[in-house]
Amino acid sequence: MNDTIRGLLGKFGGLPVALDQIADETDLYSAGLSSFASVQLMLGIEDAFDIEFPDNLLNRKSFASIAAIEKTVGMILDHRKVA
Repeated sequence: MNDTIRGLLGKFGGLPVALDQIADETDLYSAGLSSFASVQLMLGIEDAFDIEFPDNLLNRKSFASIAAIEKTVGMILDHRKVA
């Protein structure tokens, strides 16, 4: 999952730093992720993982770092298994 998210971040994030310099816990907004890029990233993640972000997870915290994105996607996937 981490590699997929990093690939999507590279494609949609528009970050001014190389992804190999971004730790999983790095604040992506401080690293240069814009609001527009976060929406593009979200759409890419939805396509890649065949999920839909619920409204309550459409917030800055869900996309604050690679680790936060992984946690959020994991929660959505786990919820889908239960449903």
